[in-house]
Amino acid sequence: MNDLVRLVGPNSALEILGIRLVGVNAENGRKVLFTLAFVAVVLALGWLLHRLARALHGRYEKGEFWTRQAIRLATAVLLVVGVASIWFDDPTRLATALGLVSAGLAFALQKVVTALAGYFVILRGQTFNVGDRIVMGGVRGDVVALGFTQTTIMEMGQPPPVQNADPAMWVQSRQYTGRVVTVSNARIFDEPVFNYTREFPYLWEELTVPIAYDAPRDRAERILLEAAERHSVSVGELGAEALEELQRRYLLKPADVRPRVYYRLTDNWLELTVRFVARDHGIREQKDAMSRDILGALDAAGIGVASATFAIVGLPPVRLQDGAHDARPVLRGA
Repeated sequence: MNDLVRLVGPNSALEILGIRLVGVNAENGRKVLFTLAFVAVVLALGWLLHRLARALHGRYEKGEFWTRQAIRLATAVLLVVGVASIWFDDPTRLATALGLVSAGLAFALQKVVTALAGYFVILRGQTFNVGDRIVMGGVRGDVVALGFTQTTIMEMGQPPPVQNADPAMWVQSRQYTGRVVTVSNARIFDEPVFNYTREFPYLWEELTVPIAYDAPRDRAERILLEAAERHSVSVGELGAEALEELQRRYLLKPADVRPRVYYRLTDNWLELTVRFVARDHGIREQKDAMSRDILGALDAAGIGVASATFAIVGLPPVRLQDGAHDARPVLRGA
């Protein structure tokens, strides 16, 4: 058995049937075992730190999210530096290996490198954070996780005006569809990222009601304003700091956040549109409550919602004819 498998040479290289295996020696074997032990310890330490962060901050909170990102990044750096230190004790060999790896990555893993660069850009916090409602890579939803190369989004539906956008949705509002979508972090360099939450966690929304031209317009306008004031975000709820930040960034006046009704003339009816401020979440419930109140108040005021109607003012002559008699008119429209 000793003649079949044995260790030979100053490095105790493994030799099988007289054939010496390149790179298989006692020293490399010890390095393999030490590398496995090192990786296991680092991963276990990272797992414990993740559990500790969740216990301190709570699940899905932004503090816990950023702590996890710091732990994940530190773990990755520690693994790379530690494994490189174990296997490359000669700096010249390490520089050569890094050069080869860099060249290979630049050629074969361009998208992965770009996605990793996008991860570090996102880490600045200027694009989005976990929990933000965004549109990225054509996907609408809430950010639930961030990885080195991909962002995970809980998808939501689309409002009727953009219902035909790609991909098509079966949920006609900004509510969860139940699909979890992963988007490459590289998309932030190619497409705009729409953030519903980061700068100002409120949105301007609109609700349109058509009425006949002979309906009492002032009463209908008051009904829309009262419903918007009951259910929309009030100026006091926004807070002085949020309003000051909004004015500083966008040069808006405080009056612009109050509900307001706009008129639009059409060929068939008068279109009343109430504009109001809503939270970034729960918009469908808010507009549903407003719609119910508006319909009830319009019914009580005797104001109907306008719709397209057609009036028949005349009929062409109707003729009956058989094979034996000439055609003759039997009915004319009024």
